[in-house]
This record gives sequence, C-alpha cells and structure tokens, in this order.
Amino acid sequence: MVWTGNFSRLFVGGDWVAPSSADEIEVISPLTEEVIARVPSGSTADIDAAVGAAREAFDHGPWPRMTLAERIAILRRLSESLAERRELMAGVITDEMGCPIAQSLPLQADVTRTILDSYLELAPDYPFSALRRTHRGNALITREPIGVVAAIVPWNMPQAVTMHKMAPALLAGCTFVLKPAPETPLDAYLLAEALQTAGLPEGVVNVVPADRDVSEYLVTHPGVDKVAFTGSTAAGRRIASLCGQNLRRVTLELGGKSAAIILDDADLDAAVESLRFGALRNSGQVCTLKTRLVVSHRRADEFVDRLGGLLDSMPVGDPTDPATQIGPMVSDRQRQRVEEYIEIGRAEGARPVIGGGKPGGLDHGFFVQPTVFTDVEPGMRIAQEEIFGPVLSVITYDQEHDAVAIANDSPYGLAGSVFTADPDHGLEIARQIRTGTVEINGTSPGWHAPFGGFKDSGLGREAGYEGFDSYVEIKSIGLPVELADRLA
Repeated sequence: MVWTGNFSRLFVGGDWVAPSSADEIEVISPLTEEVIARVPSGSTADIDAAVGAAREAFDHGPWPRMTLAERIAILRRLSESLAERRELMAGVITDEMGCPIAQSLPLQADVTRTILDSYLELAPDYPFSALRRTHRGNALITREPIGVVAAIVPWNMPQAVTMHKMAPALLAGCTFVLKPAPETPLDAYLLAEALQTAGLPEGVVNVVPADRDVSEYLVTHPGVDKVAFTGSTAAGRRIASLCGQNLRRVTLELGGKSAAIILDDADLDAAVESLRFGALRNSGQVCTLKTRLVVSHRRADEFVDRLGGLLDSMPVGDPTDPATQIGPMVSDRQRQRVEEYIEIGRAEGARPVIGGGKPGGLDHGFFVQPTVFTDVEPGMRIAQEEIFGPVLSVITYDQEHDAVAIANDSPYGLAGSVFTADPDHGLEIARQIRTGTVEINGTSPGWHAPFGGFKDSGLGREAGYEGFDSYVEIKSIGLPVELADRLA
C-alpha cells in the first residue's frame, strides 16, 4: 500500500482530530494475514463529538441553507476528487478486503463515482418543492432534509454503499456521520480527504471507525435523526428495534439469497458467462449475487458442465494480480463461516461437484475454493441461508411454475434473474418473482432505478429518485389563493 493517510486521527468537524482514547483497530490483509495499518477505535466520546459536529452543521451551518445548485457544485468537485484518486481507492480496498484489483477498479472505485454522478443528474428534477392546487385548497409540498444521518456500512463494497447513503443525504441538505466497518476503515479515510479537497463545509461529514458495540451507541444517539444501515439481516433487526424505541427513521439494506432461473430455451453459454459477474464477483461477497441456480432437470448436466468451465477460467489467488478473479475472504472469521457452510451442505446430502476443499498452492491468505453443489433441495440450509462466499447451489425443477416457487421459497427478496430466449416471456416470469430487482438475461436496471429488497432483505430503497425519499421529511403548507397564484 503506497498511501498513508491520517490514520492516527479521526475526521470530525472538518478537521483531523485526536481520538479520545488510545484504542486501535488493526486492519488485517486478507492475503498476507498481517497487519497493514492501525486506526483509532472510536469511543462513545468520539461519537458524541462527531454527532455534535454534524448537529451543529445542520442546525446552524450553511449546508442545509445552500441552494440545491450550490450543493450540487460541491459534490461535482467531490466526483472530480474521487476520479483523481481512482487507482488509489481501488488499491486501498483491494489491500484491506481482498477484492481482486481487476474488479476493484470498476466495481469499487468507478461504481462509487457512477452512483454519485447518478444522484447529481437526478437531483434537479426531484420534487423538493411542488405546488399542488385543487378546488378544495392550495398546498406547497416541500421535502426538507431529515437532519443528522448516521450511516453504518459493511466491508464488502464500502465506498459504493457509503455513496448510496451519503450522496442523496447531502444533496437533500442533511449532515452525516459515517461509521465504516472495522475490517475496512482505510477507504473512508481516503474519502474524507476527497471531501476536504472538494470544499465541503466543516461538520457536514464526519468519519469515526469503531467496533460494533459503539455502533449501537451511534444508532441510539439523541442527536441522530435517521439511521442508514447496510449489513446482515440479524444486525438489521437489532438496529430496527433500537430505532423503533424512539421512532427514529431507518432504512435497511440487508441480506439476500437470490435465484437465477434458467429456462429451457436459454442460451446456456451466455447464462453461465453472465454468472461470472452475477454470481461470483468480489469472490462471492455481495448480497445481490445469484447463488441459487434454478435449472430444469432436462438441462442440469450440461449447465453444470459449463459451470465447471467457468470456474476453471477464474484464477484464484493474489488479489493484487490483475489476472486474479477470485480473491480471499475478507477475514479468517469469514473464511471459517464459508467452510462451515460447505460442510453443512455435505451433511445435508448435497454433492459438491466442483470444489469443496481448499485451493492448492496458497500457503497464506483467507482463501476458499469456489464450490458448486448439486442434489440441493430448496429447504436445505445452503439454499436458504446467506453464505457470502463463492458457494453456489444448483436446484432442479420440472415445470416453470416450480422454478418460480423455488425462487420465492426464501426469507429474502433482494435480487434475481431470468435467462430465456424469449424476453417477453422472461418479463412474465420476472413479474412473479418476489424480489426488489430482477434481471432478464443479466441486464442490470442501472443506477437510475431504485434498489432494495422485499421480506427480510430490508426496508426502503436506494438509487433513483426513490433514493432521496429516505432523507427528507414531507411538509404541506396551505396557501392563500393569491400566494398560490404568485407561486404558480
């Protein structure tokens, strides 16, 4: 890692400040298993300082009182600042969490800017203020910033997930406290430097790495108006219960166990190639990945043969090597979790036809061999629970309605896909799948479309115009006719 930030300090109130204690978080390389950096472990006193700075910036600072055009101009400079740090950001994320560098450039660094730029494009047309007139009355409908936002983000896509929260919140006029995951705090430091370069007013964004116990203190802090969380469903339930006690606004982007339905008329070569990104990107550590592969028993053998060819073409190894497509798990704990699920699959009677062991030739690093199970029943744990690693389950069906039932047989409802030679029929199937996003033949809806989940996959939506909705409160102002006439 060639970059060294202000790792001994916290970013609070627009400046790098000393932490309140000497406690530290060690950042462990998933490749070498060695410490590559140390950052302060924020305490409750540090959270108080960060929330206090954000509160002051919201209640008395210029940010919420700027015009939308002024906020857009500053965030455009942020986009430019991130562009200048593109390779550095990608390298930092590869170092701290193991995403292969060939994916970190487009998937971690570029996508973060794409998300920000999408919100910048949408913001001028979002109805922050709208006149509504009827014969019964005239109303000015305003959408005002919700206040201080506490964002708790995961380690797998740390910058992209942060931007899905920060961009709409800041454009709406909110202020922000970011609590990055303990595994991946370094990219948040780089983001803070980019925010400084962009000229963001002091206190608008504050960054405090901390362990999970301090997260609860942030979630319940009386100075916070809204919590935005991405992570596990179990943690999301806990956060929702804490927020519910104070009727605090909350959005939750949680887990997934998404299904890819491969219809009999699908082009199997194209479908399997789509799974390179759709099922295995970031070494299987993405919540939207299609890890349940639902194919008819008539085509299952040829489908599995092609999956074997796909995995043979995806080198496992050093994530800093541009040739690598599958890197290590983020931590030893995550590696053990994935290995335990592989053993659970065997114990349940599923058959690992590809992988299932340890990758050869790798003496260090948190690596797991990519694994494909067949003979998987829909109710098995490996087909119901989120594994968050390169483990795929092939589930067979007889009729199309069985495939839809299998896809919907999940506590989750985040994403899914349908592969078919008939896109119109694919749309019919997609309408029957109970998830927030469905791709037809691997086609992404893009960042102008809302993203979020049904069922245990969360509450609320990110991206698109809907992404702003979570960061505003709606106010109705009754207008006398003459004032309504002037505003019309």
